[in-house]
Amino acid sequence: MAGGLVALLDDVAAIAKLAAASLDDVTAAASRAGAKAAGVVIDDAAVTPRYVVGLSPARELPIIGKIALGSLKNKLLILLPAALLLKVFAPWAITPILMLGGAFLCFEAAEKILAPWLGGHADEEA
Repeated sequence: MAGGLVALLDDVAAIAKLAAASLDDVTAAASRAGAKAAGVVIDDAAVTPRYVVGLSPARELPIIGKIALGSLKNKLLILLPAALLLKVFAPWAITPILMLGGAFLCFEAAEKILAPWLGGHADEEA
């Protein structure tokens, strides 16, 4: 679950940097952000294979499509406006947010690399 939050913060920072590059031409910035968001949607679907394990192949693509559509909606309706507002009202906050996101990604990577040797977390059955 924490990986999703980090990906979300990383996406916010990426879209904020994209919006900062061309704030005068909002239409061009929005189209570039849409293209970037579409690429990130594919990444989101690719890192969540546990949601489609055990399903028949006929059901996998619609489920991945729903995940991608939901992710795209979140990015375009929440993250892009938030990034633009962040750029306008608190541009000083972009760098610390990027640094925190990067630090957390480093922590997660180290945890995944070291888990086999240090006794990783066991998945709890609900």
